[in-house]
Amino acid sequence: GPGSVAYARQFAERRRVSEENTDMSRLYVVESSPTSTGTLADHRLTASSHQIAALTATLAADLGVRDAAAPDGLDAHAREWVAAVADDLAAKGDRALVVCGEYAAPEVHTLAHAINAALGCIGQTVDYIEPIEHRWEIETDSLQSLVRDMEAGQVDLLLILGCNPVFDAPADLRFMQAMDNVSRRIHLGIYEDETAEFCHWHLPEAHFLESWGDARAYDGSVCFTQPLIEPLYGGRTPAEVVSTFTSKGPRSALELLQGYWRDQVGAGDFDAEWRSWLHDGFKPRSTPSTVAVAVDSQAVAEACNQAAAEAGHESSDFEVVFRPDPTIYDGRYINNGWLQECPKPLTKLTWDNALLVSPGTAERLGVQNAQIVAITAGDRVLEMPIWIQPGHPEQTVTANLGYGRRTTGRIGSGAGFDAFQLRGSDSMWSLRGAKIHVGDGEHALSSTQMLSNIALESIEAEKRHLVRVGTLHHFEQDPEFVQHMGHSPGPEVSMFPMWEYPNEAWGLAIDLSACTGCNACVIACQAENNIPIVGKEQVALGREMHWIRIDRYFQGDLDDPQVHHQPVMCLHCEQAPCEPVCPVGATVHSDEGLNDMVYNRCVGTRYCSNNCHYKVRRFNFLRYNDNSTPVLEMLRNPDVTVRSRGVMEKCTYCVQRINQDRITAR
Repeated sequence: GPGSVAYARQFAERRRVSEENTDMSRLYVVESSPTSTGTLADHRLTASSHQIAALTATLAADLGVRDAAAPDGLDAHAREWVAAVADDLAAKGDRALVVCGEYAAPEVHTLAHAINAALGCIGQTVDYIEPIEHRWEIETDSLQSLVRDMEAGQVDLLLILGCNPVFDAPADLRFMQAMDNVSRRIHLGIYEDETAEFCHWHLPEAHFLESWGDARAYDGSVCFTQPLIEPLYGGRTPAEVVSTFTSKGPRSALELLQGYWRDQVGAGDFDAEWRSWLHDGFKPRSTPSTVAVAVDSQAVAEACNQAAAEAGHESSDFEVVFRPDPTIYDGRYINNGWLQECPKPLTKLTWDNALLVSPGTAERLGVQNAQIVAITAGDRVLEMPIWIQPGHPEQTVTANLGYGRRTTGRIGSGAGFDAFQLRGSDSMWSLRGAKIHVGDGEHALSSTQMLSNIALESIEAEKRHLVRVGTLHHFEQDPEFVQHMGHSPGPEVSMFPMWEYPNEAWGLAIDLSACTGCNACVIACQAENNIPIVGKEQVALGREMHWIRIDRYFQGDLDDPQVHHQPVMCLHCEQAPCEPVCPVGATVHSDEGLNDMVYNRCVGTRYCSNNCHYKVRRFNFLRYNDNSTPVLEMLRNPDVTVRSRGVMEKCTYCVQRINQDRITAR
């Protein structure tokens, strides 16, 4: 574990290897909850969220930031880690960059800005622009002020646009109870949710793919959104609803959008410019100018003092870190079955959330995966199942938000556990002083991958080269170093002849050095190939239908493992073992190198699946596809068949695209 001799030796070796190459960027990550970004880091450090400020203050002091002071209390390993980061940053100067997470405390942002300024990064690797959001002249505690006004009976009309505060407002505000004092309540939303349930009127909101609108990109440039389809259910955008309450009366989203930008640029030849903007997707020369942001020495000193106070607050209690769920975010996408069944990038859980804990914490608590525990913070209590997450910091647990919805569509209602019940207005992203009590029961969890740890010290793992990774330095010395680790038999071993391809031969390449395990390809494949969801119970039986899976492996010490992502789909083997065993010739090899599935021949023997060493074939056990709901007809790709139950299916290398290009070429 951290601080041990073995850990220090492993850290030193990783740093030495990365230093062998000076031409590539190096990524250091400090995080209180494991992320996909952290899995790709050259060097990763786990810390509770309140310790991150102390680490940042120490880094600022090491780099000589004015009025920065390193707090006491960091252990030897953390101190060594920060010193290494400081050395690298100082060596790179204005080619370096320090980035804060959006959940970081204000003092961390203050110190990060001071560090970037001290390194000379301003204007080089980082620019500042005016905030993209409009500056509303309201109090910083606007939600609290609204609740107080509602409780005092000072709100006559409450208009809620596209959000769900009854579900996700801080628990201590008692937003739902305050709504009882408002005589007219109107809700605009895509779904009838918890907030709509307590409103007199619920208005259908237009989906963003049905809407006219504008937005600003990350650099501040103006972009335009255009509807891909007319609103299916007569939905309205928030701008259209608000226009109803203006003196000009209700107007369409297109009228509002054109009217605003006509006023901004003047009448002139607006129509021609407008067509040009829509064609390009953005308004030229709309990026705001950069602004100068000075470093406030007093703010730096105050941030360091706050960091020291946080670091000095040690407790045997737990810190709960709140994070949006990796697939359903804050619950707004919980009724999307694709996202519900998409495995979380690191836990591989589906259809649920769980309390993520480190292996050490689980051992001290005496709990196993899926066991129910109760988290208590003051008068707030939440029961959740445990999920052991390698690489998670000690004395810190992660609760993903968004689950536990009571009122939504039939897909999302009742799934998971509502972590919003624990979150207060003073603990939006982390809650300290929580206690965990072990319960007796369990909650069934469906994960698509259970076997995931490859012991670094395993002789068998080393002998078989189960993990084949290297640095750029290794590649430059020997471009085929990974191939040398392989165990591919020669062609003379097989009793089947090799295939020859006189014309085209198709293949698929995946850049493993770039893969973050995000599962976007899994969802894209599901959408393009009309792949159904199967539900939590069938996933637990190993019957998920995804044609691509992203395996995730932990290597080494489970307190600080290296994480490897391995996308797996049908590899269309040259001498595919699934082909000769099919008794009806439903699995055949094409003359262009594809392993084809002939659906109308398949009788479901599943011999091919039993003979597949990658286990990438999926069998339609049940009638998953809905053939009666009209709107679902618009969901499906007409270029790909909708398979019924009783047939085997797998990745086809998107043969429909190959065929389309062949037709176009012809």
